[in-house]
Amino acid sequence: MKVYRFIEAERASQRNVSRACALLEVSRAAYYAFANSGPSPRARRDAELTAIIRELFEETRRTYGPLRMTVELRSRGQRVGRRRIARLMAAEGLAARPRRRRKTTTVPDP
Repeated sequence: MKVYRFIEAERASQRNVSRACALLEVSRAAYYAFANSGPSPRARRDAELTAIIRELFEETRRTYGPLRMTVELRSRGQRVGRRRIARLMAAEGLAARPRRRRKTTTVPDP
């Protein structure tokens, strides 16, 4: 929540946390529960998947987009969805490089 991020910034600048909580109508216990909690299970899984995706992306010479990446990950036993892979790839700035089309040139007549 943005409220907790604001209180965190206040705390970092050596200001009064209890006063910030009172002004924002948030209990101190709720703020400290947020501050002491780690990343959510989804965020942890996203971090794991991002590392796998980045490694696989380089392994495939940057040619796999979200669809092919999803198929490859599923074949390796990962339970993933295409949109999740697309979101994670976009967040990392991983975009598939399309294969170059082969240009046909004229053949000289002997």
